[in-house]
Amino acid sequence: MGYLDNSSVTVDAILTNKGREILASGGKLNITKFALSDDEIDYDLYNPAHTLGTNYYGSVIEAMPVLEALPDETQMLRYKLVTLPKDVIGIPVISVNPTAISFTSPLDAVTVTPTTINMPGGNDAMGYSAVLSDDTVASLEIAPGSEVSSNMVTNAVTGVMGLQVSANFIDDEVTSMTTAGKSVIRTGRKFIVKAKAQSDTTTVVRALLTIIGNETGGFKTISITVDPANFMVLSVDALAAPTL
Repeated sequence: MGYLDNSSVTVDAILTNKGREILASGGKLNITKFALSDDEIDYDLYNPAHTLGTNYYGSVIEAMPVLEALPDETQMLRYKLVTLPKDVIGIPVISVNPTAISFTSPLDAVTVTPTTINMPGGNDAMGYSAVLSDDTVASLEIAPGSEVSSNMVTNAVTGVMGLQVSANFIDDEVTSMTTAGKSVIRTGRKFIVKAKAQSDTTTVVRALLTIIGNETGGFKTISITVDPANFMVLSVDALAAPTL
């Protein structure tokens, strides 16, 4: 990652991993839409008390360096700029239930339900994009009846219509979480997460699930924990249980 010289207007255009894949297979990009974001802007730096007056309220923000483009679509454009109706009085916020997932049985399945606060129904039409960071930890599917028409949805992560793909996911530096597999992306209104069997029954494995609003922008990330040792205990208990 690097910074661009913001002393002049700069356009830094690169292809995402998906774009490179399409070109490598002989296809055409046919770009019809674009998105804007302000990932590198810290609005807390806006200072309406600046002693030099209104022209300097945002001087620090305007002088901030701009991040160069990255080919990893899971790390870029995370804070998209959106157009909201005039009657919206608050920024839409993505909320997810449950707020964390911990599996104690390989038979468990958890339904993840996103909602949009401050704008009811804000993502009803295009749904949400769910990104599972590691497909060796759990599986991710769209809950029955929660599908979104592929003809109208542009996936917030990849920018591709109705896309459900796997892609490499950068290890999460904040939680020191490493990924052994690939990320999985699904687009819908509700999602089902299931634990996967682990060959190493002594190591707890973790993954992240990020839910992104396809219409309002914004995202929420929750943790997924799988403890294979619990699976073994439950399996032994189940075999030892008397039959009535």
